[in-house]
Amino acid sequence: MRGEKLLLPMMLLTVMMSFLPIQTSYAQHLAEEACTVQILVPGLKGEPGEKGQKGAPGRPGRVGPPGEIGHPGFNGQKGIMGRYGKVGPSGMKGVKGDMGDPGPTGPTGEPGVPCECTPMRNMIGEMDILVAQLSSELKFIKNALPSPAAVAGIKETDTKVYLLVKEEKRYSDAEVYCQTRGGHLAMPKDEGANTAIAGYIAEAGLSRVYIGIHDLDREGVFTYVDSSPMTTFARWRKGEPNNAYDDEDCADMVASGEWTDVACHPTMYFVCEFDKDSV
Repeated sequence: MRGEKLLLPMMLLTVMMSFLPIQTSYAQHLAEEACTVQILVPGLKGEPGEKGQKGAPGRPGRVGPPGEIGHPGFNGQKGIMGRYGKVGPSGMKGVKGDMGDPGPTGPTGEPGVPCECTPMRNMIGEMDILVAQLSSELKFIKNALPSPAAVAGIKETDTKVYLLVKEEKRYSDAEVYCQTRGGHLAMPKDEGANTAIAGYIAEAGLSRVYIGIHDLDREGVFTYVDSSPMTTFARWRKGEPNNAYDDEDCADMVASGEWTDVACHPTMYFVCEFDKDSV
């Protein structure tokens, strides 16, 4: 019994001794692991670093809502005068003004040298009359025609002025042309007027021109364009008027001074007649 009592403690000791190295090794391992644990503690604040480079611009943001309308600003100061512009075109010629008051009489001139001046004075007087006549004719031509080149001179009698117009027109247009200038187609009512017009035609190298005679109002009854009847004078060529083809209601004059009835629609030169008092 005593031997069994001793054997049991010995076995327990043996077993405990066998676990001892294992515990020692585990404790050592725990100790080593404890040594490898790092404790992180914040350090002191460092010095400020250098400023970095400017970054790339970011994307544009969304467009914001429109702002409220601002109050009207104050008017600015008037600017300096600009440069003068280009000179514009000349305006139309104004109306001729009224004649001014006559000026004071000039001093008396020195007496002339005595001489035989009567012939010279007569010549000067004749020249003055001629100049006045030419001036009157030129003024008449300018007023009567837009183009003086169309005029083959002027013929006059005691009471009439004749103007040969070298622009071809129909009979009615020729009469209107003369009327708008204060006259009519030429109406030879006596031998003197007929001879003057015939000479006018021959000098211009023409063969025939319209004159102011027609029977448009009544067939076979010829009258002048001023509606006066033909009762005292006529110079019809033999066999005229004959109203050929029932279409000859107007009249012309040939270079010999004779008249023929012709159609009114062909174009032809013509002679206008004006009262001398109205020229």
